Amino acid sequence: MIEATRPDAIASMLRTLEAYADQAKGPTAIQPPAPDGVDFGAAVKSAVDQVNATQQSAAALKSAYERGEEQVALTDVVLSMQKSSLAFEATLQVRNKVLRAYEEIMNMPV
Repeated sequence: MIEATRPDAIASMLRTLEAYADQAKGPTAIQPPAPDGVDFGAAVKSAVDQVNATQQSAAALKSAYERGEEQVALTDVVLSMQKSSLAFEATLQVRNKVLRAYEEIMNMPV
């Protein structure tokens, strides 16, 4: 432990504090993160396309079962419909979270 009453200890603490103050005075501009090659719009489009494909696949299985095609089992139809519903609900919840975050940002005082 450093004895705070010694003059050299006080000088050492002052030098440390000055070094921290100099670091704090450094560049104040916020640097944007370097792009890592992921395009947000493309990622959202890809996710929506996957949900759409899941829904179309479920609809195709459902219509095939309704036509009476023998290779389509009812369990496959029910599972694909549940996957489609779950994917849509997850997408809807993500959209709601993004909208809520956008509204919070827009309501922030400047």
